[in-house]
Amino acid sequence: MTTSGLALRAGIATDVGRVREHNEDAAFARGSIYLVADGMGGHAAGEVASGITAAALGELAGRADLKVADVLAQVQEANDRILRTVVQHPDHLGMATTLTGVALVVVGGSQHWAVFNLGDSRVYRFVGGQLSQVTVDHSEVQELVDAGEITPDEARTHPLRHTVTRSLGRDVLPPVDTWLFPPCPGERFVVCSDGLTNEVDDAEIRAILGAGDDAQTTAQRLVNRAVDNGGRDNVSVVVVELADFPAAEVDEDTTPRGGGS
Repeated sequence: MTTSGLALRAGIATDVGRVREHNEDAAFARGSIYLVADGMGGHAAGEVASGITAAALGELAGRADLKVADVLAQVQEANDRILRTVVQHPDHLGMATTLTGVALVVVGGSQHWAVFNLGDSRVYRFVGGQLSQVTVDHSEVQELVDAGEITPDEARTHPLRHTVTRSLGRDVLPPVDTWLFPPCPGERFVVCSDGLTNEVDDAEIRAILGAGDDAQTTAQRLVNRAVDNGGRDNVSVVVVELADFPAAEVDEDTTPRGGGS
């Protein structure tokens, strides 16, 4: 697909896994928006929250003039819709969802990638054969890692690994972290729920990304690997890649916004 001069290719894959009875993840990959939302809450309420969020952000997909502020405003709108749904359906009280993704935005007259995040779903960037985790998990275990109390390897099996500290579905929306990147030819972003990262380590993710498969095949291979490695959670992956575009200089800082970790 071509979005405002950028030649993009995207793949999307999801699986309920080997343990869960239904899939509470939602994903979207089209136009200017690529995201994964990992729902939380019983009685299928998590599925409702993630679905509301994906649909709300997906409304921006056709916009070629997006600003970071537009994305953040739509995250707020998604949160408002979740809260309104809870009022209409009290049995969904407590439903929530993570949200992470990338959007094509305009900064200083040129297009940039904006990565956005709430919760412990992740965005990775793969460029020049190197994989880097862009987002910072909003979770209890990440706070323990940051404090030096546990190692990243210990965090993978820690009993608090599923406890998130920021999400949609709260009366007051927590700060949303954002980062900006200028487009880089050949780069790939992986947007994923923690069903991937709890089962597949960064070395495996990097190897699959570097295998040369197309975006859809890569997304499916990542999901399959997570299921093969245990599949203890729903797993969803979006892979979006930039085929070719002249690199530009970023003219805005790329640090997390809104009180990021």
